[in-house]
Order: sequence, then C-alpha cells, then structure tokens
Amino acid sequence: MPQAVQESISTDIVIGIIITCFIFAISVYLPIIGFFCSLLIPLPVLFYRSKLGRKKGAIVPVASIILIVVITGEISINILFFAELLLLGYILSELIEINLPIDKTILYACSSVLFAGFVCLIFYSNISNTGIIGFVSEYVAKNLKLTMELYENIGMPEESIYMLSESLEDIQYVLVRILPSLTVASTLFVAWANLLLAKPILNVRSLFYPDFGVLNQWKAPDSFVWIIIGCGLILLFPDRGVKMLGLNGLIVMMTIYFFQGITIISFYFEKKRFPRFLRIVLYTFVAMQQVILLIVIGLGFFDMWLNFRKLGMKNSG
Repeated sequence: MPQAVQESISTDIVIGIIITCFIFAISVYLPIIGFFCSLLIPLPVLFYRSKLGRKKGAIVPVASIILIVVITGEISINILFFAELLLLGYILSELIEINLPIDKTILYACSSVLFAGFVCLIFYSNISNTGIIGFVSEYVAKNLKLTMELYENIGMPEESIYMLSESLEDIQYVLVRILPSLTVASTLFVAWANLLLAKPILNVRSLFYPDFGVLNQWKAPDSFVWIIIGCGLILLFPDRGVKMLGLNGLIVMMTIYFFQGITIISFYFEKKRFPRFLRIVLYTFVAMQQVILLIVIGLGFFDMWLNFRKLGMKNSG
C-alpha cells in the first residue's frame, strides 16, 4: 500500500476518533444540547466504517471507547450506553453493504445492539453485586435527582418542583418498569435518524448507500393494529404489573406508528413541494411539541383505514 494512502487512512482514523469523543463530551457535559448530540454518536462510526472498511473502520469505535475510559478512569453506565451507540453505527454500516430493505436494516441493527446491551447489563449488575432491577432503579433515581437539580437551576417555580419531588417515588416506579420499551423506542429512533442522515453524507463522498425505494410510501404491516388493541386491553387489567406490560408494548408500537405518520407528512411535503427550510422548521416543531407528536402517531395508526396517501388506488383502478 502506498505511503500516501496509509497516511490518509491514519488521518481518517484520528479524525473519526476526535469527532466521536467530541460528541460524547458534549452529550455528557451539556445536558440539553447534549441530548440531541447523543443521537448523532453512531453517525461518524457509520461513515468511517463505510469509508475505511470493516477492519480499519472498527478502530474508530474501539479506540474511542478505550480513550474515554482512560480519561474518565471508570466504566460507567453512560460509557456502556455510548458503546452501544457506537456499535449501532458499525452494524448499520455492515447492513448497508448487504443492501437489505430499510425496515430489516433497522430491525436487525437494533436487535443486535439491544441483545448486546442486555448481556452487558447483566454482566455489569453482577459485578456491582446488585440485581438488574436494583441496578436500574439506582440509575433512574440518580438521573431523577439530576433532573430536579436542573429544574432548580433553570428557575422552575418552587410549587412545581415541590409537586415533582413529592411524586418522585411513583415516577421512579413507572420509569423503571417502562425502561425496556423506552430503550427499544429510542434505539429504533436513533437507528432511523442516523440511517437517513447518512444518505447525503455517503452520497457526497461517493460511498455506497442502498436504494431503499420511496421511503415516504412506507407503512407498517396491517397486523400490527392487533398488537395495539391487545396492549390497550391489557391496560384494563387491575394488576399494576400486568398494566406495565401493556404500557411497554404500547410505547414500542407508538414509535413504529410515529415513523408511519412521519412518512405521511413527508409524502405531502413532497407532493405540495414545500421548501427544504420550511420542512426542517415543521419537523423541528413536530419534535418539540408533544401534542403534535401524538397527532403524527394518530396519522400513522389510522392510515390503515383512511389510507391518507391513497396507496394502491391507482393500481386498483
């Protein structure tokens, strides 16, 4: 291999490590901005894996983890979470080369990462001599405490802070039990977002990106509606633990129907030729407003009956 090519590869690896560690630092030390930056952690790994190949591309996530552990001097749950996001970026790049449909690409990547995370969680909880439930409860309690401190620092009214502090035990109880579905939902969302963001980046650098077809015509299988109905019926059970099971399923399904709702919105944005800037503003508005978010989920759910995009109508005609 020519020396110039080797130097270029080494430079790419160093830049990839720096970008990855920089995003991690922002995610940890800047709470509000860091939350959105953490969604981008898989992206540099996905890019450099696609550019450098399997073996050399693996150096970026591995070296980044080692460097962060050395700097922080510990292996915390945040670093494990960071490692999972890096793994997600690497697996997404692997699956991109296989050229699978977008739903299978996201499904296989998220399943692999969630399984690896569960194994690491069992291992980590055993080392700390606490069960999984106890370990997760402690982690949730710690983050709730940090959230309360953040609310106090930004000047939230004392009455609101007092009401939240009085309900912390109930909030912790619910959060611990819906954490599985929140983890699945967030992993699906991060994989979906990074896969879409990777397209223009890979295309600009003339790297392979599969043809996933017309994404704004994607829809969930019609049979998923029965899962929603089943989860809703489970919520009617008097037992609190059984209700949590139904709530977990409902959160995951709402995430899937959110994707379908977004594809409906994207379909009409393209049909009406909305300017790119206006689309970005409206997508941001959807992300920031919970009521609009629920409306988008409703669009995805009722699309099975109302067929907002009139898919299949021309073929039927």
